[in-house]
Amino acid sequence: MEVGARQRVDAKGTHMASETPRAVRAVSMVRVARTSTVDLIAAELRKAIFSGALPVGSPIGEVEMAAQLGVSRSPLREATQRLLQEGLLTATPGRGMRVSVIGPEHVADVYQARLAVEGQAARAVARQRSAEILSGLEKAYEALVEASAGTEARAIGDADLGFHQQLVDSAGSRRLSQYMATLAIETRIASFSDANGYSVRRSVSPTYRTLLDALAAGDGDAAFAALEQQFGEAVARLTGADAEVETIETPADEQPPALGPIAFTDPA
Repeated sequence: MEVGARQRVDAKGTHMASETPRAVRAVSMVRVARTSTVDLIAAELRKAIFSGALPVGSPIGEVEMAAQLGVSRSPLREATQRLLQEGLLTATPGRGMRVSVIGPEHVADVYQARLAVEGQAARAVARQRSAEILSGLEKAYEALVEASAGTEARAIGDADLGFHQQLVDSAGSRRLSQYMATLAIETRIASFSDANGYSVRRSVSPTYRTLLDALAAGDGDAAFAALEQQFGEAVARLTGADAEVETIETPADEQPPALGPIAFTDPA
């Protein structure tokens, strides 16, 4: 008889089949992911650069910034190293770290990278021809059209980059989405770096409609071409090569939003 088995005996004393007690298995549970302090700080810094709370070219003072964010200097230092690797911060010997500046000579390169990421995403979306995805992109386009009817440059810019981030997210690639999130901030930095202040195009480029129609038709090449034309127009505007397009400006001396403490919350 196996060790640990139990044997039953009937009324006549005859041994019956043994019963082996069932082993109790541990319940399989997924550990709740907890966002680290470094992750939270890095996300807050990216948001601050995107909003202008950390202006282009501004220094990153560890002591002051740690106090503003309500964190210690060690995780702040680790978070800034991440943004340094992403190109959102620049380190200069003897001067420390600063928010990167993207001058007109680098604008074309930013949009070239965006074309590589967004063009691939557009081809993936065109292949899917998902009604749900296309409907979501149409809503993002409508939000851009609505924002462009107003006079808030930042709102227009947010809606514009929101559309492009949604396009990339719709491809279902985590890495493409991450690359696009960084490129969106670089695009905003390039706009903030203009000596005349932040500006956006007042009217929505017809290439948006062309892009959406191409995606609906499942034509990835046409969608790529629409993005290429759209980005060419943006580069020409941001580098001063096209001064004819009407824009809405935010003055260079406008006060940016304040950088506040991080709200730490436990996962539900």
